[in-house]
Amino acid sequence: MIQIVLTIHILLAASLVVVVLLQRSEGGGLGIGGGGGGGGGMMTSRGAANLLSRSTGMLGAAFFATSLGLAILTSGSNAPTSIIDSTAPVEASEPSAPLAR
Repeated sequence: MIQIVLTIHILLAASLVVVVLLQRSEGGGLGIGGGGGGGGGMMTSRGAANLLSRSTGMLGAAFFATSLGLAILTSGSNAPTSIIDSTAPVEASEPSAPLAR
């Protein structure tokens, strides 16, 4: 189950990166999602901005949900949660002979 959720999580992360890079920034960026307002493109620049911002929100919410799902799924396992938990404690031994002065 964890592998399936992790695969979905990775796909969502990659999709989120692509959608964010497609958005037009103030400096121009990669903004290839629109086109001129003269009907040359498939969508107007405002329509593309709305589509990209909504898809960013939905992908972000799904990414957040899979993050919480992975945290819940892994919390039930018996695997050690820390390096400190996985090592055995070392007991200090007392010296066998008293020190001479």
